[in-house]
Amino acid sequence: MSKVGALALVGSGEYLPVMQELETSLLNSGISNGKPNIYLQIPTAAGEESRERLEFWEKLGEEQARRIGAVQDFLPIFTREDAFNPKYISRVKSAGLIYFSGGDPGYLANSLAATPLWDAIYENWQLGASLAGCSAGAMALSGDVPNFLRMKNIGIPGLNVIPKLRPIPHYNKFFGWIPDSAAKIVMKAPEGTIIIGIDEDTALATGLDETTNLVENTWKVYGEGSVHILSGAPSARFSNGEQITFPQVQVS
Repeated sequence: MSKVGALALVGSGEYLPVMQELETSLLNSGISNGKPNIYLQIPTAAGEESRERLEFWEKLGEEQARRIGAVQDFLPIFTREDAFNPKYISRVKSAGLIYFSGGDPGYLANSLAATPLWDAIYENWQLGASLAGCSAGAMALSGDVPNFLRMKNIGIPGLNVIPKLRPIPHYNKFFGWIPDSAAKIVMKAPEGTIIIGIDEDTALATGLDETTNLVENTWKVYGEGSVHILSGAPSARFSNGEQITFPQVQVS
């Protein structure tokens, strides 16, 4: 019987050798749940970037899929209109790993929320495919995404997979260069939200082994850096292989 798939929040490094082991595990988890050996890239967060930049990400994904031994599928969802295209929706249903890459988290959330494409992604994850988001892709999975363009406003509604968990990717470099005003916006989240920092080349995942699962909200750190609890729970830092439990955070 299929089960809800694994879920990963990645600080940076999607499609690169540094994340090959994790991405292999995510894909194998989907395969073990009866899903095909298909590595599906969804580049929507970068949908407003140049064609050359999008082709760059597609090439990286192709190289990673080859290293893993998977079939790559690059889904050209660049606008909200694309998320209503039946031919793209049908391809989502056959993926073993569904992977959101980086870019603009608000653009990603606004493009996919309440669309048939997102419904298909969510359904496939619920039926056993792995779901991962890197950088902006991780941020968009939250219930509330910081609004960097209108910093005095409340956040943008996210895809709500992790409603009360806000990941901050690139954490070990992020606060070294962003303006104080942007840092304050990132740290200002709805009441009850736990804010976590995920270092570069690091991920927080659940459902990849018997020690972590969504029901108990137990997660494990993977990679070279650390995951930091910044707000909403006692401050702490966790390194590769260590587990984190968020008892008050509901994953939908």
